[in-house]
Amino acid sequence: MGDRRTAVITGGSRGLGLALARELAAREWRLVLDARNAKALAGAASELRRITDVEAVPGDVSDPGHRELLIEAAGHHIDLLVNNASALGPSPQPELRAYPLSELERVYRVNVLAPLALIQLALPQMKPGGCVINITSDAALEPYPGWGGYGSAKAALEQLTAILAAEQPRLRVYSVDPGDMRTQLHQEAFPGEDISDRPPPEESVPGLLALIAGTLPSGRYRSQDVVAAVR
Repeated sequence: MGDRRTAVITGGSRGLGLALARELAAREWRLVLDARNAKALAGAASELRRITDVEAVPGDVSDPGHRELLIEAAGHHIDLLVNNASALGPSPQPELRAYPLSELERVYRVNVLAPLALIQLALPQMKPGGCVINITSDAALEPYPGWGGYGSAKAALEQLTAILAAEQPRLRVYSVDPGDMRTQLHQEAFPGEDISDRPPPEESVPGLLALIAGTLPSGRYRSQDVVAAVR
C-alpha cells in the first residue's frame, strides 16, 4: 500500500471526477476524494474500495479546514492533484450587468482560490515529476453571453495554472478542457434543455490518463486532442 501512487481528486463523487477515479483505481492508484454531498461521496468510495485504497473526505473546497483535512488524508506524498470541483453560479446564468456580486465571489472562491490553496498545501508533498491538473472550460476563452462569472473564473484559473507551471518546472502542470459533457453542472448551465446528445464524462478520461502517464510539457490541452498528441 505504501508504494502506491496517490491521487487527490476534488469533486470525486460524480461526473468527470468519478470517471477518472474509476480508471485510476483500476490502475491501482490510492485515491483521496472529496465532494460536498457526503452520501454520494460515500457511495462512490464504497464502489472504489472494492479494488483500491480510498480516503473519502466530504466537504466544500472553499473551506480552509476541509482543504487541510483533504491534504492530510493523502499522507506524506502526492503524485497527482486534480482540481475538478467547480461552481457554475446562478442557474440560469445572468448577464454581467445583473450578476449578484456575492454569487460571483462564491464562484471565484471555488474555481480559483480553492485550487490555488490546495496546490499550496500539496506542493511540499509532491516530488519532481508530480502532476497538477486544473479542469477548465472553453468558456475561459470564448465570450459566451451569460457565462461571465464562470468563464472569467476559469480564465483566471488558466492564467494561474500557466504561471504555476513557469514557477514549478519540476512538476507537470496542466489546464485541461474536457469539452462538453453530460453532467449535472452542464445541465444546470442549460436548465430545461435536453443535453442527452452530449458525450458522457468517460469519453474525456483517456486524455487525462494520457497526460498523467505521459511526458507532455506543462500547458493547456483539450482532452480529446491529447490522445492523438501522444501517439
